[in-house]
Amino acid sequence: MSEMSDYLENKVIDHMLRAVAWTAPATVYAALFTADTGLESDSPSAEVSEASYARVACSVCPATAGAAYNGNTVTFATATASWGTVSHVALVDHLTNVTWGTNVHVLLWTPVDTPKGIGIGDTPQFNVGDLDITMS
Repeated sequence: MSEMSDYLENKVIDHMLRAVAWTAPATVYAALFTADTGLESDSPSAEVSEASYARVACSVCPATAGAAYNGNTVTFATATASWGTVSHVALVDHLTNVTWGTNVHVLLWTPVDTPKGIGIGDTPQFNVGDLDITMS
């Protein structure tokens, strides 16, 4: 995940270079998307929304040499309906809020290596280290 949302870019710049206080979220959550529409601008419109879908808490290991990764296996609920083709994943700052840009924000996002259609009975998962986080 090397794509920062505009929201996070602004927070980092203001915090680091303007001494504007910002409190990082205590927990970040992995969210799945069927398109990248709005991820950069913190106003996504394609988050999976079927009944069995929910965001999942994601721990992040300590950064080393400008990189980090997910420190836990991120396992989503088993799909009870088709979720469509998941093409992107993002780290967001709230488990359930849905008003993007107001009470939930995209922090980092990336396309998945291989988009996958999620059907009934599928259980999407990212193993430890699958979500690479880099800054360049």
